Amino acid sequence: MSLYIVSTPIGNLSDITLRASKVLAECSLILAEDTRTSKKLLIHLGVTTPMSPYHDFNKEKVTPNLVKSLKNGDEIALITDAGTPGVADPAFYLVRAAVAEGICVVSVPGACAALCALVASGLPTDRFIFENFLPHKSTARRKLFESLKNEPRTVIFYETPHRIVKTLEDIKEVLGEVRVVIGRELTKIHEEFLRGSAQELLVHFSKHPPRGEMAVMFNVRVRISNYNV
Repeated sequence: MSLYIVSTPIGNLSDITLRASKVLAECSLILAEDTRTSKKLLIHLGVTTPMSPYHDFNKEKVTPNLVKSLKNGDEIALITDAGTPGVADPAFYLVRAAVAEGICVVSVPGACAALCALVASGLPTDRFIFENFLPHKSTARRKLFESLKNEPRTVIFYETPHRIVKTLEDIKEVLGEVRVVIGRELTKIHEEFLRGSAQELLVHFSKHPPRGEMAVMFNVRVRISNYNV
């Protein structure tokens, strides 16, 4: 009677852990955010465990039955499209329900895009906060950045290629010459880190259209004028 929260690769399939592979192969059911995406990983691993979708649109409907299955002794693994479940996905809903019923919840650690980006960013790593995906509207984003003007920790958030330019414009307007680091296509063939002011990165994207999912970071204490690297 255990719910396994299993981290999966964020790009490079070789990043799957031996323990994760074993859990996925031996559990009775795998819950996946997108079964089409996760099927590629399971084929790569040679895992034939049945899969069922678990996402924001069905979590309220299916969670009660999943809890019943767990209480009846089933071993269920929960994975996300990529990375660690519970970070920018609906895993929390099921974990909370399982904990409330006294079900054992086991974390099987592995890749996480936010941490992967942070440790290679060159920004302070001793303290940090994660802001998930930012609001879609510029007014709400700017309000958030205003609230972070005196935040001493490194800020990490995820952004999409079609919104990154607008987001950088908001950072430039609200935070000025703060140093921004973008980790793009992490662990994949075209992985790259872009570093500079929001204005410098806007110039870059004017010449190189943004592609791929991104982890964006800044620390308001690290300005372009006082950066020594």
